[in-house]
Amino acid sequence: MAEKTAGLSKEEREAVKQRAAELRAQEKAGKNRAAGEQAVREAIAALPEADRLLAEGIDRIVSEVAPHLVPKTWYGFPSYANDEGKVVVFFKAASKFTSRYATLGFEEAANLDDGDLWVTSFAVLALTPETEKKIAEYVRKAAS
Repeated sequence: MAEKTAGLSKEEREAVKQRAAELRAQEKAGKNRAAGEQAVREAIAALPEADRLLAEGIDRIVSEVAPHLVPKTWYGFPSYANDEGKVVVFFKAASKFTSRYATLGFEEAANLDDGDLWVTSFAVLALTPETEKKIAEYVRKAAS
């Protein structure tokens, strides 16, 4: 469990610090795709093996089905943004907040609206041909 104090947990405070550092780095680099790709590679490489394998697979899928999305880190998560710099899709490792599953999430910039109810995140335990196909479908739609 995450250590709790009044307010944010230790993990949440670290994520906020990470986000501040990301914003400073992005300010220096501008909307540099190469810098974003490097940041995502480094974030993925730092993950424990189970999370790293999932993140590498999701990175591959996003790169294949939505190559126009720009990789960047967001609160330390590998994420992919539209041309306005708004995050469309992100991967949150299970190890980040010691949860039992990793999360594939979609932000407000994702084009997933479907009436009065639609998906904004999925628990991800494994990449199989079936889960990869579903992820590709959602990412493709979200990025359209």
